[in-house]
Amino acid sequence: MVIETNNITKFYGKKLGCKDISISVKEGEIFGFLGPNGAGKSTFIKIMTGLLFPTSGTAMILGKPLNDISVRRRIGFLPENFKYGEWMTGEDLLSFHASLYKLDKNFVKERIREVLSLVKLTGHEKYKLGTYSKGMQQRLGLASALLPDPDLLFLDEPTSALDPIGRKEVRDIMTELKRRGKTILLNSHLLSEVEMVCDSLVIINKGSVVIQGDMQELLKGEEILHIHAEDISGEILNMLKKIDEKLVFENNRISMKVNSKDDVQKTAAIIVNGGGKLYELKTQGTNLESKFISLIEGGDKK
Repeated sequence: MVIETNNITKFYGKKLGCKDISISVKEGEIFGFLGPNGAGKSTFIKIMTGLLFPTSGTAMILGKPLNDISVRRRIGFLPENFKYGEWMTGEDLLSFHASLYKLDKNFVKERIREVLSLVKLTGHEKYKLGTYSKGMQQRLGLASALLPDPDLLFLDEPTSALDPIGRKEVRDIMTELKRRGKTILLNSHLLSEVEMVCDSLVIINKGSVVIQGDMQELLKGEEILHIHAEDISGEILNMLKKIDEKLVFENNRISMKVNSKDDVQKTAAIIVNGGGKLYELKTQGTNLESKFISLIEGGDKK
């Protein structure tokens, strides 16, 4: 495992930052780290990147203990809120970050060219950061995180300032990095973006893990079947309620839960064989947003 944590907990005095966070991140995957505002995501990421010390718990990163400084050379980090001096050029900033990473001077110029090309900022490196758009600044931050050619990348809201085209470009970058064998821990409020790129994920709320696992496995399960039909008799409805007793029927439209394709076929057969006129039948699967909301709201009601 690239990241393996065991009950990572952080208190700020008496205030809880995060509690008993235990996750496993495989090599070469994009791992989503999700939760509402104040859930403890930033606290956890700061612990993983060495900016905070945990109150308790242990972790292994890239096969080394959490406090092993040598690991930090193999990590890239793009924080959510960052500020750059507007008087600096893009090249100045990357050169400065390269010095912080203590990169070989003979390697730096070529590496800066590579990361600028990867984030599509080639030709802008001589301009001052005050002239950069928010999206360009975000991509430059990503370039800075990529300078040491890290094995593990922590991205905290990497697409928050980007338009749809910019978000796609960042998705493409993450996909390319994954193809190269890099591992990415991604924190984002844009759940549709997470759903498109992540292999696995964890959702935390109020400092603790709510659920974690493989993306496809977590989104499996019941689907909503939307039906438009006429001449629906009481007998048809009674038979359909054997599939979902809480179905909703109104104005010739039925919404009901199904657990398999067999249920969909059975539903169509019940309507047609019962003398109903079936005009439309479509399924709506569980997406990450609906899963996220149900888990967070369900937890809040407990």
